[in-house]
Amino acid sequence: MNEVMTDKIETMLGNKEYASVRDILSSMNEADIAALFLDVPPDSIPLLFRLLPKDLAADTFALMETDNQEMLIRGFSDSELKAVFDELYVDDAADIVEEMPANVVKRILKNTDPEMRAQINEILHYPEDSAGSLMTTDYISLRPEMTVSEAIKRIRRTISEAETAYICYVTDDNRRLLGSLSVKNLLLAEPDAVISDIMDKTIISVHTHTDREDVAKDMNKYDFAAMPVADDEGRLVGIVTFDDAIDVIQEETTEDIERMAAINPTEESYFRTSDLRHARNRILWLLILMVSAVITGGILKKYEDAYASNTILVSFIPMLMSTGGNCGSQSSTMIIRCMSLDEIRLRDFFKVVFTEGRIALILSAVLAAAVSLWIYLTVGDGQIALIISLSIVGIVIISQLIGCTLPMLAKRCSLDPAAMASPLITTIVDAASVLIYFFVASKILML
Repeated sequence: MNEVMTDKIETMLGNKEYASVRDILSSMNEADIAALFLDVPPDSIPLLFRLLPKDLAADTFALMETDNQEMLIRGFSDSELKAVFDELYVDDAADIVEEMPANVVKRILKNTDPEMRAQINEILHYPEDSAGSLMTTDYISLRPEMTVSEAIKRIRRTISEAETAYICYVTDDNRRLLGSLSVKNLLLAEPDAVISDIMDKTIISVHTHTDREDVAKDMNKYDFAAMPVADDEGRLVGIVTFDDAIDVIQEETTEDIERMAAINPTEESYFRTSDLRHARNRILWLLILMVSAVITGGILKKYEDAYASNTILVSFIPMLMSTGGNCGSQSSTMIIRCMSLDEIRLRDFFKVVFTEGRIALILSAVLAAAVSLWIYLTVGDGQIALIISLSIVGIVIISQLIGCTLPMLAKRCSLDPAAMASPLITTIVDAASVLIYFFVASKILML
């Protein structure tokens, strides 16, 4: 659909059918328009953007790629720049400012009103991954002594400035959070009811310095559409909305996947990252893993006499290494995911080890029985079948324990558990698998 729409719009622009283009864009969602701007020629974007209605233009601008935003800002007049940023929510404006070069930031701040400028600077003051940097200061606040009718009048006056109107927050004169109230409950209440009598007095909030991933987890835990953010004195300074929480979850999941693949995370999208940056993000771990694989080679060299006298042993090495690597990867992936969901904590270390140990016993018994039967039927050598089955038992148990303990040890050392995933664990398990295999073989065959 994007390709068809892009071709259609380009044709209409070529024919100068600007009114028709405006009608098409006005009927589209801002997210679809932002995606469309990725496919049209860059020199068409300023014209298309100026054809958008004012409100739709601001919403679209907030969702555009940073490069396109910068291009438009550089082409805006001061009045156009002010008009766009006046329509943005504070958190979206702060996100844009954070991504722009210094000279562009200076021009943006110069053309925003003093109140928004102060709010942007306040948000940018907080650590990058904190709730403070993620929040918006555009929310609806009520006073506990208000009646329902007074509250509704206040909402009508301020709703255009609020990012979400589903939840209203009740604060005192010092902005301390006293409770919350949904618009649904507000509408169902009697007009003369007092807010303090119908509000939810259970206060659940996060601190301005709470990690943004923890904020997203708490919003999921409590099923919140917005999470209030308070400072050291308990004053309400902003809220984190669900759309920002979804972005955080997506970014953190992407980062974990990249780390699990032994790639240094990048904040840019795939095609916006240069080839050199892609290579740089991958090369360090590849070098580490390549050097660490030398250990496996050293173990093989140590036992070269063992497999030189019984060459059939060599043919089973890939299978054993693969089995160990797969078991370790399964265990580490499960533990890392459960840790990210807070299902497993550091205090559960021994509980996890015992659980994975019991699982390893079941897996190793089944795998050993299957492989020993297969080897006995195909090779007809009972000793080889015994060696492989015993090796499988040892390899699976060790692999499972390595896979479950390394991520937790990494967390204990304040490292990202995702870094202890498939590539690193596979390399360690490969060396352990070969060592176990030839140790068993040398004992049974008396080599």
